[in-house]
Amino acid sequence: MLGSDVHAILTPEGHMDFAKYFQRDPRICGGETVITGTRVTLRTVLASLAEGSSFDEILKDYPSLSEDRLRAVVAFAAAAAKEDLSLPAVPTVE
Repeated sequence: MLGSDVHAILTPEGHMDFAKYFQRDPRICGGETVITGTRVTLRTVLASLAEGSSFDEILKDYPSLSEDRLRAVVAFAAAAAKEDLSLPAVPTVE
């Protein structure tokens, strides 16, 4: 990843303000979640990351994005996984 400080995109309380980075509007990309101010969907960026694209490659493909916006995508995915995924319990060792 590129070298900017992740703390630059956090609120003073240490939380990410996702509303600053993402928007949903039925008039933009059929209401899919997009990166604010662009027509690049959250799903598109996550798919690129899942396919192994680097931040540099994504920024080249989507010049309307920024490193901070990509970091927000990763942070959002991590927060969503923490909240939504039900993982099996870890077995205890007796």
